[in-house]
Amino acid sequence: MLHSLGRLGAKIVFGASLFAISAAAAWAGEARMLVDMTTGRVLEQENADALNYPASLTKMMTLYLTFEALHSGRLTWDTRITMSENANGKEPFKFAIGAGKTVTVREAVTGMIVLSANDAAVAMGEALGGSEAGFGQMMTAKARAIGMGRTVFRNPAGLPDPEQVTTAADMARLGQALIHDFPEEYKLFSQKSMVFRGMKLRGHNGVLNTYAGADGIKTGYTEASGYNLVTSVSRGGHRLVGVVLGGKTAQTRDEQMKAMMDRYLPQLPVASQKQPAKVKTAAAPAKVAQP
Repeated sequence: MLHSLGRLGAKIVFGASLFAISAAAAWAGEARMLVDMTTGRVLEQENADALNYPASLTKMMTLYLTFEALHSGRLTWDTRITMSENANGKEPFKFAIGAGKTVTVREAVTGMIVLSANDAAVAMGEALGGSEAGFGQMMTAKARAIGMGRTVFRNPAGLPDPEQVTTAADMARLGQALIHDFPEEYKLFSQKSMVFRGMKLRGHNGVLNTYAGADGIKTGYTEASGYNLVTSVSRGGHRLVGVVLGGKTAQTRDEQMKAMMDRYLPQLPVASQKQPAKVKTAAAPAKVAQP
């Protein structure tokens, strides 16, 4: 009986702590952090523990739990995920294949990474957690397990929710966890385009597309969050993971990230800074671009 009461008390305390975090108004201002993953050293930080809205950076955790399910055997890359009415209705960035239709896990993962497809993220969350709310609890529990002490997740896609909050420090931890825990799957984050149902579609991560050594990770934007970005760059024997939250524009966010990286990475000759290959974009089957 005492053991049961102890477990119940722990759940109450945990739930109360989540409420205290999510109930606080997110600062939604500029924040940044840069970590040398090779040494573990924090190179720069500003407002790194201030609460902000994650926007589509949320999909990093959806992808983390998807990779976990693949490793456990709960999913395979060919498992088909059904688009519910709820998932299909998530605007504005999505595959838009229609409720009741399916995508493979590989399509859903690639869509989340390259296109930030909201319907794919929600469908995956429903498949793994039973509902968006159930998956949000799974996401938050995993966040605590990997050291993200201030983050609360409520939905798989990062669509606006005043209780869904994070910090630059927590997002740096999540970026590092993806790289460390799923090194093979992490390689997917370097994709600059994808082919979906015969359509070649281009991603929109400006730093990934233009900065030497960048191999991911994720952009995000809502009106409340501003322009967010988590980037990993490997160069000169070091891997840096940077986070910028609350950028005023996509361009200033990207330039801030590059400038932060430039202060610590060895500079390469201009000739070695390869320009991204141009991808001819066919008529898209859905609204799939997101800053």
